[in-house]
Amino acid sequence: MNRDTLKQIMIDQKEIYLNNPMIPRHYSLEDNVNYCFVGIRRTGKSYMMYQQIKRLEANGVPLSQIVYVNFEDERLLEMTADDLNTILEIGLEISGTDTKPYLFLDEIQNINGWEKFVRRIADMKYRINITGSNSKMLSSEIASTLGGRFVILNVYPYSFSEYLIANHMEKNYLDVISTKDRADVLNRYNEYVTYGAFPELVEIRNKRTFLNSIYQTVYLGDIITRNKITNDFAVRLILKKIAESITKPLSFNRLTNILKSTGTSIAKQTVINYVGYMTDSYLLFTLQNYAAKLVEKETSPKYYFMDTGLLGLVLLDCKSVQLENLVAIELIRRYGTENVYFFENNVEIDFYVPSEKLAIQVSMQVLDNIDTKERETRAFVKLNNFIPDSKCILITNSEEATLNCDGIEIEVVPVWKWLLEGEGKRK
Repeated sequence: MNRDTLKQIMIDQKEIYLNNPMIPRHYSLEDNVNYCFVGIRRTGKSYMMYQQIKRLEANGVPLSQIVYVNFEDERLLEMTADDLNTILEIGLEISGTDTKPYLFLDEIQNINGWEKFVRRIADMKYRINITGSNSKMLSSEIASTLGGRFVILNVYPYSFSEYLIANHMEKNYLDVISTKDRADVLNRYNEYVTYGAFPELVEIRNKRTFLNSIYQTVYLGDIITRNKITNDFAVRLILKKIAESITKPLSFNRLTNILKSTGTSIAKQTVINYVGYMTDSYLLFTLQNYAAKLVEKETSPKYYFMDTGLLGLVLLDCKSVQLENLVAIELIRRYGTENVYFFENNVEIDFYVPSEKLAIQVSMQVLDNIDTKERETRAFVKLNNFIPDSKCILITNSEEATLNCDGIEIEVVPVWKWLLEGEGKRK
């Protein structure tokens, strides 16, 4: 790639992070650590970089030592791994000193072969941060290539606390608040769960249109085009069926049979591949059954969308499903996907976190519905036969109480309060 063109692009892109207003994300980042920020598109990975750059600037690092390149720029479409070293050369030239520049490489997975360059630069003791929207960046091969030189950090859409701050609501809403304050926080929560929490969404009035643009970018770009899929109808149908099955385990056999019943007959391995592309793009994530054998853990997970707003595009009238999906997102934000499960073994528990002995059920409302209350509380009693002394929480849309069922204490908590109470429990 032409060196002068690349240099001009780097100068142009510097204006992006210089002129962007900053809302700090609630992630604890260490100095002198190389980070690999990963997650679904538009979730704020670039802003994590901008936040790092602002902190460096506040600590006295001149902007001439900052090298930022966003590989989504259409002018970089023809760039190859061989051109990456030119970025470093230009960075050294612009800094004008012998001091090593700080490198920030955004959506670097667009460059085939990027791993070796990144590892070499890290070995040379440069501070380098990278982002990517495809979880193949976390495959065992690439993780081995990076060789422990990076801390991999999953970036999620806004937490509820971040969402309130972005909407200029910075009170401690867990303290005693007025009726108006409570109404305000509930209105924001309803917006939060309905339209999701992509950072840019806060400033946009037509939220559904913006959400649809994100969905199409992920669907068409990261799933269909990247993987050269010609049967996009099958992919749409799989996504629809997964959305309809949220809250229940779904096996590949079951999904394949569902497709056949609609007249779409594709091989199970193709279904497995397509679902893999969806999780690779971070559109979906899975939770396994803590009580299942290994094979069933892998083949019959629960599926959730990475954002409740995207789920709302696929399903209509899905408030209860969005509620459970939101709790799933918050749990993986707090504890990591690998530490959150559901429990199904003669008893169904929506979520279980072994490290905390934490069992969670989710229901829109329970206190005024005898059947629902009996079903949800009895599940905790049955769980106690398998895992004694678990902490039991029943998350609802708005109800709050403490229940006791056969000696098992169950905390009933409204979801907005549970979200805010967990701010200090980030992974």
